[in-house]
Amino acid sequence: MLHVAHTSGMLALLMSGSAFAQGFTWTDYLSREDYFSVSFPGEPVIEEMTYSTEYRITLPARVYLYEDGAYRFSVTVVDYSDALEIHLARNEHCFASGGDGDLCQDDGPEEMRGAIVYASWNIMNRDGVKVDHYAYYNSDRVEGHAIRLTNEDRSRTSAVVHMHENRLYILESTVPRGAPAPGAFQISLQFLDSNFEPVRYEWQGIQIYSNGYPPPPRVR
Repeated sequence: MLHVAHTSGMLALLMSGSAFAQGFTWTDYLSREDYFSVSFPGEPVIEEMTYSTEYRITLPARVYLYEDGAYRFSVTVVDYSDALEIHLARNEHCFASGGDGDLCQDDGPEEMRGAIVYASWNIMNRDGVKVDHYAYYNSDRVEGHAIRLTNEDRSRTSAVVHMHENRLYILESTVPRGAPAPGAFQISLQFLDSNFEPVRYEWQGIQIYSNGYPPPPRVR
């Protein structure tokens, strides 16, 4: 999936047939703490939390949540910037305690490379859901996964998962049964650089931005 360029006309067209038609007023929200912007249909509530990773470490995270009845829009951001150091410290403790071999192996690289897969698996493995769609995805040439679910109550969830600059971003929008498919929320996502300017990368053959690798050139 190729993420379309951010234009007010395109977003207005997409939102006119979705939750926008429910009377929401969509406004751009910018997080300086987590370096992203997105259009919420109202002011989100922000909650500090922790996130348990695939390889059993705990990382700091935030959830930005807006709910209105059966409509739910959220951005979860997990900070993986200390994950490698946490794993190294755990391994050192393991060796100091007499462990060796696979018992003390370094799972840090797998942790980082598999973060998108693990988050996607957790979404698809929820109780009572039917996975309608799962695909490779990108937003402004930042690679990710796209998932669409039908939930047990027949509501529908659209989710995307990305990783940029060692932050994991999980966006979810849920609408009730019979409502137009939720898709406009994640289309408005933009990743921000250290100056809080949006970034968009160039294609280099089949290469796009993949966390942990040298980034391709940015679109100017």
